Amino acid sequence: MQDQPRLHCTEPLAGGVTIALDPAQAHYLGGVLRRSPGDAVTLFNERDGEWDATIAALRKDRCQVTVGAQRRPPRSEPGPALLFAPIKRDATDLVVRMATELGAASIRPVLTERTNAARVNLDRWRAIATEAAEQCERLSVPRIAEPVRLPDLLGSWDDAVPLLAALERAPEGEDTRRSAAGWRRDAPPAVQPALLVGPEGGFSPAERGLLARCGFVVPVRLGPLVLRAETASLAGLSALLG
Repeated sequence: MQDQPRLHCTEPLAGGVTIALDPAQAHYLGGVLRRSPGDAVTLFNERDGEWDATIAALRKDRCQVTVGAQRRPPRSEPGPALLFAPIKRDATDLVVRMATELGAASIRPVLTERTNAARVNLDRWRAIATEAAEQCERLSVPRIAEPVRLPDLLGSWDDAVPLLAALERAPEGEDTRRSAAGWRRDAPPAVQPALLVGPEGGFSPAERGLLARCGFVVPVRLGPLVLRAETASLAGLSALLG
């Protein structure tokens, strides 16, 4: 835990400027943390980096902070994209939080034939990702993209981006899957892939056939055991990020 609150701020950050925080952040500082004018906070975003700031005024859901010196300049935070079939709410929340902490650049729900989550709350996901970025000291918050059906995803995919599909079992015949860690070790460092994780119960036979026909799809394995969907997402990201 950090002694100095760290908040993501979309406003331009520069020394000497005064910024109004959003009502939720104001409530967090005053109502939850019991901070007062004069107390220090840290602000950050991907565009401007990380900055010291001081609470200038704080009342209920209103807070103004004055930006001081820059702590860290902006920098690139490359990472793989995570595409996964939504699962039960608590498990999905865990995936979004941990994927942020592990360094995923973006997160996108993929709807498959066996996806059992009826609704996707993107605002909730974005709030979870933002809070996780604040805690883990990232400068960026992963992009949370709109849901997409698997056939539409594959049909619009950029062939230059490897799509690593986590398959819990080998296709019929010879096992052509690579380990995710082995693929990362052999690939050029500048190449950032995407990891695709299916639903509980795995991809359907038709979906496996569709994946097999896409030249940009790389079948991968995540270990010797069959993993739960949420575990597979986190194990795959860990392997790709080393």
